[in-house]
Amino acid sequence: MSNWKLVCPLDHIPRLGARVVRRPAGGDIALFRNADDEVFALHDKCAHKGGPLSQGIVHGRRVSCPLHGWAFTLADGNAVAPDIGSCDTFRVKVEDGRVFLSI
Repeated sequence: MSNWKLVCPLDHIPRLGARVVRRPAGGDIALFRNADDEVFALHDKCAHKGGPLSQGIVHGRRVSCPLHGWAFTLADGNAVAPDIGSCDTFRVKVEDGRVFLSI
């Protein structure tokens, strides 16, 4: 059985923006789309103060938290130095213009 779940069409995630996938347990997931149409998935909670990363600014392959500006790499969820910490990541893929998430 596949654990890939269809989330939305790619164009439902704004370029340089995010879309939130709500979960009943375990916290929400933020799907990010960069300028190159790459899609990444992180736990929608900053490792610093718990801010909603989905409301942050996407730049390149990073997102900056809207509360205090901490930046996280979208591919691995790690904070960018000098900050220390990480956010959980989730597997995501795009096929035929549709976004799938592995939960």
